[in-house]
Amino acid sequence: MDNHVQSFAVANLRRRPVVVETGGFVIGVDPTSTSPYLNYATPLPGSRPTAEDVAALIGAFCERGLKPRLEFAPDAAPEVEPALRAAGFTTEASHTYLVCTPDTFAPPVSAVPVETPATDEEYAAVDAALCEAYDHAFPASPEGAARLRRIQERGGAVRFVRAPDGGCAAAATCSAPAEGTAEAAGVGTRPAFRGRGHAGAVTAGVTGALFERGAASVWLEYGGEGSRRVYERLGFRPRGTRLYLALED
Repeated sequence: MDNHVQSFAVANLRRRPVVVETGGFVIGVDPTSTSPYLNYATPLPGSRPTAEDVAALIGAFCERGLKPRLEFAPDAAPEVEPALRAAGFTTEASHTYLVCTPDTFAPPVSAVPVETPATDEEYAAVDAALCEAYDHAFPASPEGAARLRRIQERGGAVRFVRAPDGGCAAAATCSAPAEGTAEAAGVGTRPAFRGRGHAGAVTAGVTGALFERGAASVWLEYGGEGSRRVYERLGFRPRGTRLYLALED
């Protein structure tokens, strides 16, 4: 599955507004932001970078004023991690990823209504809710709301649970499929609404939407044992590891 997920990562970054390819790496650039979580690289499966390749990769980030950072499945390109560490890259995080298929998918029997945003106000509310859910690590902005709309309009999925005040209580997104799979991400519930089954409802919403569009699998990463249990109840199963490396100042 590592090669499958890594091939997806490459294809997904190639959808970015600006794409740079150098020495067996693909860099996806979002011109509206300098966030390292939106601007990062991934290697081609089986890549065997030289020191010169890594230096060119670092240079491509630096000339754009961006932090050199990568996300990838290390088992799909075993020679990449040693080459990056030799250049000074360090571990930012390492996560197990979980995979769901139509055969394992078990959507909850729930009365929680899940909706698809349609208006600018709804996309802005989803963006603001995810900002709050992630403790403002990703500031809400018009650009963020526009990115969410693009996900929905370009073959992915955005789903949310409406709060009593008409805003957003919880939301999730899923990329458009590539290489037969899709990534569910940005699953978040505002603190005041946690413990009500919202995370499972929106995750099931985006997962089911991608299966309806023909994806053979949906994968995601989890942030703690609580969220892992939520995803496993929906039919997600552990399949591999994703590594995040960055070159600090």
